[in-house]
Amino acid sequence: MKLLINGEWRDAVSGKTFSVRNPATGEVIGEAPLGDEDDVRWAVEAAGEAFADWSARRPRDRAKVLFFAAEEVRRRNTDLAALLTAEQGKPIREAVDEINGFANILEYYHALSAGERGEFMDLRGYGRTIVQRRPLGICGAIIPWNMPAIIMGWKIGPALTAGNTVVLKPATTAPLTCTKLAEILEGAGLPPGVLNIVTGPGETVGREIARNPGVRKVSFTGEAGTGRQVALDAAPALKRLTLELGGSDPMIVCDDADIPMAVEGVVRGRFYNCGQVCTAVKRLYVYESVADEFIRRLTSRVETIVVGNGMDRGVGMGPLNNRAGLERVMRQVDTARERGEGEIITGGRAPRGEEYERGLFFLPTLVAGLPHDSPLFSEEVFGPVLPIATVSGLDEAIDQANDSRYGLGASVWTRSADVIARATEGLEAGIVWVNQHLKIPPEVPFGGTKESGIGRENGSRALEEYMEEKVVLIRL
Repeated sequence: MKLLINGEWRDAVSGKTFSVRNPATGEVIGEAPLGDEDDVRWAVEAAGEAFADWSARRPRDRAKVLFFAAEEVRRRNTDLAALLTAEQGKPIREAVDEINGFANILEYYHALSAGERGEFMDLRGYGRTIVQRRPLGICGAIIPWNMPAIIMGWKIGPALTAGNTVVLKPATTAPLTCTKLAEILEGAGLPPGVLNIVTGPGETVGREIARNPGVRKVSFTGEAGTGRQVALDAAPALKRLTLELGGSDPMIVCDDADIPMAVEGVVRGRFYNCGQVCTAVKRLYVYESVADEFIRRLTSRVETIVVGNGMDRGVGMGPLNNRAGLERVMRQVDTARERGEGEIITGGRAPRGEEYERGLFFLPTLVAGLPHDSPLFSEEVFGPVLPIATVSGLDEAIDQANDSRYGLGASVWTRSADVIARATEGLEAGIVWVNQHLKIPPEVPFGGTKESGIGRENGSRALEEYMEEKVVLIRL
């Protein structure tokens, strides 16, 4: 693997590399350049040189590149998914979904480009007014390891469609798939310098992207503390920011819910990608009247989830991506256990067996009877652990759901139109699902409230995030 700068695949200025390991086996599957501030500066310079030509192209011509790339991604989705599973850990079927999701995003922005236009108004006394929308310039993208392909698409799709150039930093534990996707975009006709890839630590590569005066906008996805630092680094230049940060999504199961459907909703919403999703179900609130039945059914279903290497047939949940993440989850569960908080219904430990010894595995875990100030409720648990609370009704459920510094997503499971209206109005979240969770189509704006971030990705709103307006008043 190499850095991509100005259409050339090159080593880092330092000449150093770092290893990328399979989280299921511990095996080294690749080496990536250890980029630093100098590499970012070279990439920013290349992006600046490429901007004039790329931004001057017709929107539909820029979009053609995305369309052709999407076609190639679909053709190679099996190989790309295998690479994603190898470096990230998720089951292969989830990896295929993610790769196809990346293609969906490119296709969406290809289609959206046809409607890209400004505004015209005839204002009596002022003249004719034209509102032009122009690309910002060089944009920085800093993406995480949990959904690297999808989130890469969220950032480069609107950025490139709008006419910007991009310097992108993948996560150090999952950079390989992003690089392959960049290769495909190059092959589809993306000019040199329009998309640049610099791998390396957030402390050097990420901070230089945020600080560099040539970068006009930074889009970051990750945990809230790092997001604050990105905002501080970008502040002196008053850069545009999109920050998609942590989440502690509540799921409310009402007494009239379809119980089997809601159980499956929990399993997918919490244990998809080993629980390593910002919008995963991280707090479960169940009406007292159905709690016993629901928890019994949920426990039985969770205990059927097969944990193992994501490439193996029948595996429903892979490992955590990195050791720091595993250790944090273990620490959060151990803290609750040491405090005597709640009851671990199932899981609560690493699986036993020779096949798990070298991997970063943790069993899907349910914990009931916790106080609401327990760290398992108050902190973001980025792994396969779900705290369960019982509530008397909707008002209590909404109050507890909103008692969080996060506000990314939430869901309510009910057949009642009145409950739907009250819940969707009262829940403090950027996206609220009804009788579903975790689904984010490219057509809808996505982002959070409170400490879950600022700005929006996806949809036509995202294009606006990557453009600025110029008003022209003409009087003849």
